[in-house]
Amino acid sequence: MKFIGIIPARFASTRFPGKPLAMLGGKMVIERVYRQAEGMFDAVVVATDDERIESAVKSFGGNVVMTSTNHRSGTDRCYEALQKVGEENFDVVVNIQGDEPFIQPSQLKAIRGCFNDETTDIATLVKPFTKEDGWAALENPNSPKVVVNKNMEAMYFSRSIIPYFRGKDREVWLEKHTYYKHIGLYAYRKNVLAEITAIPQGELEKVESLEQLRWLENGYTIKVATTNVETIGIDTPEDLQRAEEFLKRQEV
Repeated sequence: MKFIGIIPARFASTRFPGKPLAMLGGKMVIERVYRQAEGMFDAVVVATDDERIESAVKSFGGNVVMTSTNHRSGTDRCYEALQKVGEENFDVVVNIQGDEPFIQPSQLKAIRGCFNDETTDIATLVKPFTKEDGWAALENPNSPKVVVNKNMEAMYFSRSIIPYFRGKDREVWLEKHTYYKHIGLYAYRKNVLAEITAIPQGELEKVESLEQLRWLENGYTIKVATTNVETIGIDTPEDLQRAEEFLKRQEV
C-alpha cells in the first residue's frame, strides 16, 4: 500500500495571516511540519496557493505543488495536489495540517495503522484530555472535541464540550469521563477522497465550521486512532508564543 503525505498550506488566515512562514525556533512553521513527515510516507508534498509559500518550501528542499485559491478546505486542496502528483501512484492520502509543527512520527504511524483494516475509508487522531489540561483547555472552541463509539469510530465532532455530564459539577468532569481532543490529522483512501470533495457542504459543517461533519452527515465512517503525545497547533500569534515556550522546554 502506497501512502502520500500532503501538507495543505495557505497564506491567508483570519486569525494569523502568513502563519506557515512564521519563525519557530529558527525555522519556518511549514518546514517543521515537513521535516516531521519526511521519511514517514512514500512521498511528502506541500500543497499551497501562494507563491511565497512555494518559494519557502523550495528554499529548504521540499516538494511543493501550486493549487487553486478557491478551495473550501484543506481536504479539497489535498485532492487537487494528489491529481497533480499522480493519483495512480498512491492508495492512501494523509492530510497533515500545515500548522502542526509538533506532529510526531508515532502519530503518523498510528494513523497509517488504521488502514491495516481493509474497511477503513477515513481515519483521524484523538488525544484524551487530562486533569492537567484543565477546564480552560476543555472548553476552548478552537480545540474540537470528539465522541467515539466502542469500535473507536467517530460519532460526532464539536467545538462545544461533548458529552455534557449531567448531574456533576464541571470541576469533576475530566475525572469522571474520558474526553477526547481532536488532533488535526486525516487520512483517506484515494477513492473516498474523490467522493467527499464532491459532496456539498452540509448544515452541521456550516454551523460548527468542521468539515469532517460533512462526511459523517453523509454516512462515511471515520476510524479513530489514539495518541498521548501533546501537539500545539498554530492558529493565532499567541499559539506561536506557546509553541516557542514548548520548544524550549523540549530542548532543556
